[in-house]
Amino acid sequence: MARLAIFIDGGYLSTLAQQADVWVDFEKFPHLVRDTVAIGTEEPLDISRTYYYDCLPYKSRPTTNEENRRYEKKHQFFEWLEELPRYVVRQGQLKYRGLSSEGKKIFEQKGVDLLLGLDFTQLCTKRQITHAAVVTGDSDFLPAIELARSEGIQVWLFYGSQSFANEIRRAADERVEIDRAFLQRVERKRRATR
Repeated sequence: MARLAIFIDGGYLSTLAQQADVWVDFEKFPHLVRDTVAIGTEEPLDISRTYYYDCLPYKSRPTTNEENRRYEKKHQFFEWLEELPRYVVRQGQLKYRGLSSEGKKIFEQKGVDLLLGLDFTQLCTKRQITHAAVVTGDSDFLPAIELARSEGIQVWLFYGSQSFANEIRRAADERVEIDRAFLQRVERKRRATR
């Protein structure tokens, strides 16, 4: 049986979902990715694991009520994700980097890309998977994708329409654009607000 690992840059997928005005059902999302990859696979394809990479929101000192609310909401989301079958949440940190020329706070994720790259290359070089699906908008993963392909791993790149340099798109074996229609296939219903 073929084995698939899915690597999701959480901040990137969230941005794509916001742009499409879709709330993603994270229980269904890995199955849609697997079903998409399975179209090009002759043998049955099993999801080994889904890795989700992101950061908790920044909290200043003193912390505001709004920061605490956002932090707790995302923390609960991460805990819920980890309760889903075969999900792993890996967290970096969000660092404050100052103010933009417009006076907006600038934040930078630290450690997320490194964690994703390490997990990706480790599973590929140890041949624990036969297929890898990467949901990212970061061309820094080009060396990891090239390494995986040299190990015989079939790499599928799931990307948004406005995000990629041609070299990373060419490096993947297969490419799937995450557009509004794709996301609507895993859309969850929104709760009614009072």
